[in-house]
Amino acid sequence: MTSLKNIKFYATQPHSCSYLSGKDATTLFMDPEKPLSQALYSRLADIGFRRSGHHIYRPHCSGCKACIPARIPVSEFSLSRSQKRNWQKNQDIDITEHTPEFSHEVYGLYERYIRSQHKDGDMFPPSVEQFTGFLVDSPDYCCFYQLRINGQLIAVAVTDRLKDSLSAIYTFYDPDHGKRSLGRYCILWQIMKARQLGLKYLHLGYWVKGCRKMDYKIDYKPMELLINNHWSRLI
Repeated sequence: MTSLKNIKFYATQPHSCSYLSGKDATTLFMDPEKPLSQALYSRLADIGFRRSGHHIYRPHCSGCKACIPARIPVSEFSLSRSQKRNWQKNQDIDITEHTPEFSHEVYGLYERYIRSQHKDGDMFPPSVEQFTGFLVDSPDYCCFYQLRINGQLIAVAVTDRLKDSLSAIYTFYDPDHGKRSLGRYCILWQIMKARQLGLKYLHLGYWVKGCRKMDYKIDYKPMELLINNHWSRLI
């Protein structure tokens, strides 16, 4: 097991919380000078850290435990009725794996998605620099899964492959295909992909108690939540 003893971590000053209105947040970052191997990141993911570009972070808020790391044990996952309908609806989609890199096609989709879905978020307005730093500047165990219909790019699922899991970093999609619920489909597809690869989990980032935008994550069951440094099953 990769040791964490000699790694430095730094806490930010309190800043406005991205998830809960009126709350301040503090974030713990791993030393950016430390090389991020797949083994190290796998160990950090197991204790609740996430990746954004080359930055590894975890919420570190005093007096607040609302952000809870969530993962799906993929071998035990079963589709609900609505998930079965979503899965069948999207069987005409072609999915291919690509190295993270900038292209006008992929960035154009990202820009449309942010402008349509996240006008009130801290990622608005989108820019090439933001997109590159957030998603393109990724380690070599990251990939862009591109979803297409008749050759048209409709979604990208940015995914890390770790030692025994996949980690869903970010998904963006064409807002004109809203009826397909592509965000939900991408999670289902990543669950099935992890199972196909013989991996144990799909990491979904944080379920944020009290944030309606994050409620969709607990629709995927069984779900495991990291509470008091122990993964606990949510049935």
